[in-house]
Amino acid sequence: MNTSLAETALGTQLKAVFASQRQQAQSMALTTADQRIERIRRIQMWVNAHEADIKQAMFADFRKPSAEVTLGELMALHAEIKHTIRHLKQWMKPQRLPTPMSLIGTKSYLHHEPKGNVLIIAPWNYPFVLTIRPLVSAIAAGNVAILKPSELTPHTAGLIKTMIAELFPPEEVAVFEGDADVSQALLDLPFNHIFFTGSPAIGRVVMAAAAKHLASVTLELGGKSPAIVDESAAIKQAAEQLAWGKCINNGQTCIAPDYLLVHQSIKQPFMLAFRDALTRMYRPTGQPIEQSDSYARIVNNRHFQRIRALVDDAVEKGATVTVGGTMNTDENFIEPTVLENVTNDMRVMQDEIFGPVLPVLTFSTLDEALTIVNQREKPLALYIHSRNRTNTQYILDRTSAGDTVVNDTLLQFANVELPFGGVNNSGLGKSNGFFSFQEFSNQRGIMQRDFGTMKFIYPPYTDKVKKLIDMVMKYF
Repeated sequence: MNTSLAETALGTQLKAVFASQRQQAQSMALTTADQRIERIRRIQMWVNAHEADIKQAMFADFRKPSAEVTLGELMALHAEIKHTIRHLKQWMKPQRLPTPMSLIGTKSYLHHEPKGNVLIIAPWNYPFVLTIRPLVSAIAAGNVAILKPSELTPHTAGLIKTMIAELFPPEEVAVFEGDADVSQALLDLPFNHIFFTGSPAIGRVVMAAAAKHLASVTLELGGKSPAIVDESAAIKQAAEQLAWGKCINNGQTCIAPDYLLVHQSIKQPFMLAFRDALTRMYRPTGQPIEQSDSYARIVNNRHFQRIRALVDDAVEKGATVTVGGTMNTDENFIEPTVLENVTNDMRVMQDEIFGPVLPVLTFSTLDEALTIVNQREKPLALYIHSRNRTNTQYILDRTSAGDTVVNDTLLQFANVELPFGGVNNSGLGKSNGFFSFQEFSNQRGIMQRDFGTMKFIYPPYTDKVKKLIDMVMKYF
């Protein structure tokens, strides 16, 4: 008979840490802005002192280039920390709200209180920032937290565990490493809020587990994010931006353009510009891309085989590889690959790719392109490349996406003033700056009466009282 994880020593430890955090939650809720900022500064100082260790861990996990660790992980984290420190005192202040005439004598305000025990389940593609950035917001809101980093990036997960053990007592913040069984054991616990980043399929599992305890959730998921390039686009610039957005982190980015819709009149010059952009980025001296020190690898062989199967399925059904296609199983290497002549029955147009493979379709009218976009689930990101404002607005008015970037890619995650997150299948809730603070807070409405009374509308409901009620109604 198999022993469940909950019955093991690790399961016992999970429950013990959760219980200790539940006891500590009230004390954390009473911390001042200065006390929370001090905790966030601990993270800031540790990251600054261990930048080389962070980069080495991710290189060991999937050969992530040092520059991409800086761009994709550290810059966003430092921006979040600085923004939170700068604004936290203001966020924590009660916010006065208007009072209707019918409630004269009262005042109302909004108070952000911590949700309590929170669980952060992080992915492997940006394993450091997508673990620590939500933690910054959880602490800012006054919560205790358990972190579950991905087991697919074990070097980074181990570094995070070391970091948190050095910075926080386990009753405030703790880390548990492990596979899906550990995640499930954590999901069985009655957390007040769960912040999950990952696939829509696992997002449904998380949401179902949270529903058992009526816990709130933030789900940062993914999906097939389209990029539309119309006939007015700046071809070279659009090609460079899309090549970078598709291939950074070897395509393992939830907001990467997942497929391309390009106007048929500019397809050929665009594809030439796209190929040239890849050469400048990853073959500047003519060497094979496999030798580039600016190009990461697929995280493991299972994901490598999954992506290769998508390409094989597309080719078997009539797609053509027009750029790239080279793969190396021993290194989990996949060259930037463009697929043309793709159709909807191919898995590459149904599944999120999460790799450096770009299916390309053409369109002759915007309505044709939007039909292709809107027949799918709402994406996490939509990219529009156009110099025609009418076209841009036409697309914005007729689509829905978590975020949209016009004439660039990926930058939405970097703006702490912009809400980041999906819609429906691509996610629930928003993060970045104040939006993250809100996600980890209960927005508690408070009303206080200073003078007067409403007893004139109390029973018994005589004709006089009914008239007074009707009069009050006019002021609502």
